[in-house]
Amino acid sequence: MQDTPRKGICWGFFMTGVFALAVSFWAGTGGASAQQLAVRSEPEKAAAEPAVKPVRKPQAHYPYYVDFRARTAASYGHAFVWFGRTVDRKVEVAGLHPAGESTVPYILGHVLPVPSETGASYGDLDVQYLTANYRVYLNEADGRRVFAYIKKLQGNSPMWNAVTYNCTAFIGDIAKYMGLKTPYTHLLYPEEWVNNLKKINGERKSVQLAPEREQ
Repeated sequence: MQDTPRKGICWGFFMTGVFALAVSFWAGTGGASAQQLAVRSEPEKAAAEPAVKPVRKPQAHYPYYVDFRARTAASYGHAFVWFGRTVDRKVEVAGLHPAGESTVPYILGHVLPVPSETGASYGDLDVQYLTANYRVYLNEADGRRVFAYIKKLQGNSPMWNAVTYNCTAFIGDIAKYMGLKTPYTHLLYPEEWVNNLKKINGERKSVQLAPEREQ
């Protein structure tokens, strides 16, 4: 039986009745983690697509990409990134969310920082839950640098808190490293944050990093 995504919810405000809200959405649920490296699910490849389609390679010199994404979830939603190479069908996922399948870390995370996970959560690979995305391409050298930064950020195992450091703050660090402008606050719904990221960067399709400083 297919459930709606329940794990990886990572945004929130302090509000009256937040515990009641969290419990009502989460009680009795248990998300199943997706593998961090997986084949993208693209079930709606158009049946109406022509049998022969002109080959377009506008990003031929920018074979790496980072895709900032937002999806639905049991309450606020979730923000995360896909990253990979345009020539591959495989995609890696990075996103910050409370660790484990229990509802307790999520509830406590509205008051205190709690341990997190930084890989894929249930629903991150399913296009039917997608609410917003902004894909940015990079050349090979910059792509390798950004991917290494993402892996380092994941390895640091930052704590999750609904207000101080949540999923939008996590992917915001990735956007800043890439030289992108970021929304004025991470306390936005994931869908709104991703759409604002796209807007304030003029929907630019590619970026080039500043040269690395010598140590």
